[in-house]
Amino acid sequence: MNLSNDIDARINNNRNGIKQRKNSWQDGVLGTNCPIPPNSNFTYKFQAKDQIGSYTYFPSTLMHRAAGGFGALNIYHRSVIPIPYANPDGDFTLLIGDWYKTSHKALQESLDSGKSLPFPDGVLINGQNQNTFSGEQGKTYMFRISNVGLSTSLNFRIQGHKMKLVEVEGSHVIQNLYDSLDVHVGQSVTLLVTLDQPPKDYYIVASTRFTETVLTATSVLHYANSQAPVSGPVPAAPASLYDWSMEQARTYRWNLTSNAARPNPQGSFHYGKITPTKTIVLANSAPLINGKLRYAVNGVSYVNPDTPLKLADYFNIPGVFSLNSIQSVPSGGAATVSTSVMPTSLHDFLEVVFQNNENTMQSWHLDGYDFWVIGFGSGQWTQNKRETYNLVDALTRHTTQVYPNSWTAIYISLDNQGMWNLRSADWGRQYLGQQLYLRVWNPVKSLANEYDIPSNVLLCGKAVGHHP
Repeated sequence: MNLSNDIDARINNNRNGIKQRKNSWQDGVLGTNCPIPPNSNFTYKFQAKDQIGSYTYFPSTLMHRAAGGFGALNIYHRSVIPIPYANPDGDFTLLIGDWYKTSHKALQESLDSGKSLPFPDGVLINGQNQNTFSGEQGKTYMFRISNVGLSTSLNFRIQGHKMKLVEVEGSHVIQNLYDSLDVHVGQSVTLLVTLDQPPKDYYIVASTRFTETVLTATSVLHYANSQAPVSGPVPAAPASLYDWSMEQARTYRWNLTSNAARPNPQGSFHYGKITPTKTIVLANSAPLINGKLRYAVNGVSYVNPDTPLKLADYFNIPGVFSLNSIQSVPSGGAATVSTSVMPTSLHDFLEVVFQNNENTMQSWHLDGYDFWVIGFGSGQWTQNKRETYNLVDALTRHTTQVYPNSWTAIYISLDNQGMWNLRSADWGRQYLGQQLYLRVWNPVKSLANEYDIPSNVLLCGKAVGHHP
């Protein structure tokens, strides 16, 4: 993927959910890649191997994402691998998200001054406030929905139509029918919708969730033989909030008999029978540090060094990061700033608990992986909460929500060596420090575990002058 940088700032591009197998060199975040200078271009090389599904890409530097530059990456199954549904009659991609009229530079300056992101000005679908998606009565269409916004959970629905959930971020799931779906920041879902209603036009709706003021975007589902324009009130989101949403999240289950990108069934990997090698508890917070708002994980607010962590690790450059910069459980001490890197070993099997003690929704994303979302719960996580885990058919995905004053638990099989960004998908929180890196390490160098440094690698900071 060649990226030409025609703006006045250095920029990186991240493929949200693409695993970059053995290749964190190409991940497109500041911990792995020097940003591309203005008036130049760079080619990222990556494989979509062993993945299917709906994904996105976006600029990962500063607050550039607020200006756009994002798009969809849809990975289709190989023809020799069956899918657990009939081929749809059409395929639509809908990028839904909150939108700010304020420029990305002004938003960045506001964050730098110690303010949180303001409430957005609106919601857009595919960058517009009006789109039309056309189909024929009686046929079934695929809708790929991704929340590409900065900070706001959205509810998606289609007037008068049931939506069959078939895939979530690379997992084929039990095909339940829904009237509406909550899609949190950074998440993607794939739906099948049959045009089985009288021939007219219907509202497609995305609206903000858990906000005092509800912002709404509408598009149109147009039947080819439509007899009438859209009419009636725009269908509302569910009146219930967090409890309803958490219950819906629990209904997302792995289809154990279906394959994904490979011919073997998803359920052939019995994740629930594996004993975790380590438990990590990560608590987000919003401390004041030096009089300004920051966001932190286990009391540490991440700061980007001028040298990518991956290059510092490869060239053995001292003074860029340390492996004892963040604890694996909340410490309770005063918040600090640091370049947080947590050491792990290749083939570890992690239990990670996201503990949210704030009154706001959280959305967490891990590059390089998907993970099993095994549990949601209110209040404080304790070891006896493991009794509530789904150890049979939890789905895998790359981004999970954590509800206010609640916890979410995941399992991760660390089979992808590299330096991987674990971050808040809420971009203002990520920018002000709610992120860290997992160093997935094996001391034995092997191309079976990790590819060589790319020949076109960009060097910056303390890596300048080193030779691959």
